[in-house]
Order: sequence, then structure tokens, then C-alpha cells
Amino acid sequence: MRKSAAAILALATLAPTLPSFAAKIKGDTTLKDSQTAGIKDKEHKHQAYDLFFEAQGKSYTCRTDSNKSMNATDFVIGTALKYELDGDKVKLETPEGKKVECKVVRVEMTPSR
Repeated sequence: MRKSAAAILALATLAPTLPSFAAKIKGDTTLKDSQTAGIKDKEHKHQAYDLFFEAQGKSYTCRTDSNKSMNATDFVIGTALKYELDGDKVKLETPEGKKVECKVVRVEMTPSR
């Protein structure tokens, strides 16, 4: 009993000092490109899209969910976006308030200039 209480006390003491591994990254970016991904069928009710943008020195490709709709005309290439990266999940928002969620499928370092 005493050993388990001591272990719990030790974990409770150390837990606040551990680093946060999955911090959300927020910022502003520009939509670089948008491409269709896959095809619509009975299982995939909506067209999926790959959205390309840069954030913090990396170039991201994220794919929308084919079970949720996205109006492609709301996301015009070259326009400003707000992004929120949380692991492999991304939320994008246009200045007009149009939002879409997608999943990161590719990340690459942007060339240094």
C-alpha cells in the first residue's frame, strides 16, 4: 500500500514538469494550391481535396474528409488563411469565416533562401 501511494505521489509531482508534446500551432498563411483527391462513390459521399500551405518553415499537404462537404470556391488559391495545427489534424479558416478540417498527409521542409 505504501509503495503504491509513494509511486502515485512521485507521478503527481513529476507530471507538471514534463513537456507538452502536442502543442497546437496557430498562425496565418496563404493557400498555395488545391487539388481533388480520390473519387466520389457510395462510401465517399463528397469530393475530398488536398490543400497545400506553408507554416513555420514547412510545406503541408492536408486532405479533407470525403464524408464531409467542402465548397471548393470558398478556398481560392492565393488567399490568406488562418490555420491551427494539432498533431496531424488541421483547421483552416478563410477571412470570410469559411472553415474546413483536414488531416496532414505530407510535410516537407521548405527550401531556405
